[in-house]
Amino acid sequence: MKWWFKRQLYVQIAICVAIGVGLGLILGPNAEVLKPIGDIFIRLLQFLVVPLTFFCLIAGVTKMEDIRSLRAVGSKIGIYFIVTGILATAVGVVVALFINPGKGTTGLLSGNETVEPVQFSFMDQILGWVPTNIVGSMAETNMLQIIIAAIIIGLGLLALGDRVSGLRKLANEGSDLMIKITEFIMYISPYGILALVANMVGTLGTDLLAEVGLFILADYIALIIVLGVVYPLIIKLVARKNPVGFFKKISPALLVAASTTSSNATLPVSMNVANKNLGIPEKVYGFTLPLGATVNMDGMAVALGVISVFAANLYDIPITITMIVQFVFLGLVLSIGAAGVKGAGVIMSTILLSTLGLPLTLVPILAAIWPIIDIGHTTVNIAGDLTGTTMVASRLDMVDEKVYNRSKEASGLVTSE
Repeated sequence: MKWWFKRQLYVQIAICVAIGVGLGLILGPNAEVLKPIGDIFIRLLQFLVVPLTFFCLIAGVTKMEDIRSLRAVGSKIGIYFIVTGILATAVGVVVALFINPGKGTTGLLSGNETVEPVQFSFMDQILGWVPTNIVGSMAETNMLQIIIAAIIIGLGLLALGDRVSGLRKLANEGSDLMIKITEFIMYISPYGILALVANMVGTLGTDLLAEVGLFILADYIALIIVLGVVYPLIIKLVARKNPVGFFKKISPALLVAASTTSSNATLPVSMNVANKNLGIPEKVYGFTLPLGATVNMDGMAVALGVISVFAANLYDIPITITMIVQFVFLGLVLSIGAAGVKGAGVIMSTILLSTLGLPLTLVPILAAIWPIIDIGHTTVNIAGDLTGTTMVASRLDMVDEKVYNRSKEASGLVTSE
């Protein structure tokens, strides 16, 4: 046991992932008996999401020197989110066009279904982001509304300065409290992840995977391009860091993302990594990471691009330049509006198909295989959030180089003294 508790957290997680895969293969459907352990871990992470986001965003805003500092961080991360969202969707569309999943397929879906088109309104989507009742937003875990409310409150506190020092202190102490609770919960993360992986491997069927193998292949190739080409280029050329070293430092967050398939549930780990491994100050990651966990969904954008081509092929709809532009636009907008929780991708896929005027008979197939493809989606989402955060901190010269360059043995992710 001493050997185990002396291991670093990312080593414990990797070992538990391997054990979970083995248990899932051995136990098969019986692995579901471990599901409650994973559910407890997920519930604890979900418990953190709203207060962690709320307090850390307010604290992040109030720790800026002034509105100008906030504008510097906000403008850079906003441009990053939009650019990478467009790139991710475009990569998904291009790869899908090259592999052409569903092209010439007959009998997979009936072509006679009709669907009542749902008119997607960009303005309604924007209006839905604006909170009317912050308590209601928290109760419903409407993260976009919580984020906007926290930014508004933070801006007010920043503008009032010392006159609201008590409220600013409360926000900062609330942020410190939630980060400390996050550290406590991370001690049990390997065991929750083991249970989640075992249940996923043991209970997931493979019949539908054979029928839509090309779709899964296209999706993962596009995700690998974003993760292995787009982000490393940004880290190398813009953040001026070694991509290999960077990905080693963020590996704990990527492992949690892959096992929980929830951007919001991984948020506490991402914050811990940004603080302890990357040397980024809370006033940066406290703003960019909660925002990114909700609006920066590059993995989802990739999937929506692939789904658009897949659906068009299945229903024998010619793909024109105009349609490709529409695919990219919808991928960007819908990925921004997606919640960072399990199941959000299936909901967004339904909206995508309805907006394109296509039947919804593809949705059950997507729902069946989503647990597999969402592993890659969430991993890319989290990698994108941490890439953007590192880029912003680096460009503003806010990275603590001593923390960033120190060995992993000295990092805050070590699980024992």
